[in-house]
Amino acid sequence: MRREAKMSHLDTIRCLVCGDVKGQFSILFKRVNSLQKKGGKFEVLMCVGDFFGSNNAAWDDYTSGRLKVPISTLILGPNQKDHLQYYKSKDGQEMCENVTYLGRCGRYTASSGLQIAYLSGIEAQQQTQDAWQFNKDDILTLTGSVVSDNNYRGIDILLTSQWPQGVHKYATPPQMEATSSSLMIAEAARLLQPRYHFSGMNGGFYERQPYRNHQILAESSTHVTRFIGLAAVGNLNKDKFLYAFSIKPLSYLKSDELGKQPLDATASPYTPLSTPGSSQDNFDQGTQFFYDMQGGDRAMAGKRRGESDDYVNKKRRQVQPSGPCWFCLGSSEVEKHLVVSVGTQTYLALAKGGLVEDHVLILPIEHVQSYVTSPSEVQQEIISYKKCLKKYFKSRNKEVVFYERNYRTQHLQIQVVPVPQDVAMDLKDIFLDFSEDISIELHEIPTHSDLSQIVPAGAPYFYAELPCGAKLLHRISSKFPLQFAREVLSQSRVLDLPDRVDWKNCVTTKEEATHMASTFREAFQQYDFSL
Repeated sequence: MRREAKMSHLDTIRCLVCGDVKGQFSILFKRVNSLQKKGGKFEVLMCVGDFFGSNNAAWDDYTSGRLKVPISTLILGPNQKDHLQYYKSKDGQEMCENVTYLGRCGRYTASSGLQIAYLSGIEAQQQTQDAWQFNKDDILTLTGSVVSDNNYRGIDILLTSQWPQGVHKYATPPQMEATSSSLMIAEAARLLQPRYHFSGMNGGFYERQPYRNHQILAESSTHVTRFIGLAAVGNLNKDKFLYAFSIKPLSYLKSDELGKQPLDATASPYTPLSTPGSSQDNFDQGTQFFYDMQGGDRAMAGKRRGESDDYVNKKRRQVQPSGPCWFCLGSSEVEKHLVVSVGTQTYLALAKGGLVEDHVLILPIEHVQSYVTSPSEVQQEIISYKKCLKKYFKSRNKEVVFYERNYRTQHLQIQVVPVPQDVAMDLKDIFLDFSEDISIELHEIPTHSDLSQIVPAGAPYFYAELPCGAKLLHRISSKFPLQFAREVLSQSRVLDLPDRVDWKNCVTTKEEATHMASTFREAFQQYDFSL
């Protein structure tokens, strides 16, 4: 469904967005009037969540004309059966002067050029669909033309009542629990790439850090998305229910202006769930999205209790070793005397031939080839070990360098090397200077970025996290020096250990290594999350 709004042509549009009104019309419109008197006129008010509530007696004043809505207002459809009585058409309608119900789902383009996508209702949890619910057919209606359009640039605003599921991933989590969220809306947001996405229904205010809609280094920069969850009008906690912002329509922006990235931008929180084409058949042909929506035995095949779908799917894609692996904890090749801590998914071991005595490795218990291909359970436990190790080394007046070389290796190894605090802040320049000297291009990627969304599975890479917070990445395309990080860290400006670049020159006896491991294990114990 596509509508045209009669707005005056403006380069920049001043907008208001409101959370659940719940029948509190007088409070809302009084607040809007106050804002307009203080700061000037707004072009449009958009409402998400429940527009009607348990008591809607005041609505008669507006439909009868006794009271007038002070601003052009766009609302979404019902989210519960009791509110159906107020909506006479599923395709949209004029509710009263200045209030327009947009419809079930579609695109709204204002005369100013502002593009708004909208989805009414809540996600249907069963095969049959009630009039206040949406299903995957509605998502197809909303996104079908997008996936086949190579020139698609995104939209300005997406309005949904429910939150997208998992929106807080990679970001500061909301203070309240997201009790009403939808996996389908997350997929729609991923495909539509709105510049702003507004939702309600979760009882509080949440403004997420902006997230990127492109893969760093793999795709050209494009706009970020800002997600805002709004509280209900007149809520007792006095959380923000009205959000004011100005926006220049995307159609008037040049690519370089559109692609500017805020410093706090994160990776996208959404994992692709499908690659729907323009037809229903393409959407249904065995995609993970289809089975997530429908459930059933095939979605659960091969899944053990407690394992996520992400864990199962990534395990199936792992390249298994051709013979015994030195690092799979169940392998006969593992030198177990080096192990200092064992978690649920990963373990910690002293490095054989370590650069320094307390050089350790974070390793998956089962066979995983790289961090990029590792399941989320493994990644989360790696993050937990990193946090513990930072605290441990800080107590010893040291900082930590974490790095991974996914090149000519078959099992994921996160190298953990402590360095003196007085050199920690210089490490980024030292890494960049050394890489330039040997003609290796290191890219600094944003702090909140996720490596799994930057590097495709199977691609070789070198990745380092430095004490200053910098993240450095090199996408390996040909040869790469195997001891690159050790060469950097062994320099006189860091550890001053030029004779220990090659790990083979640093191997100790089993008795010495066992003693070193025992000493580290005992000292680390109070910081070890696995205990």
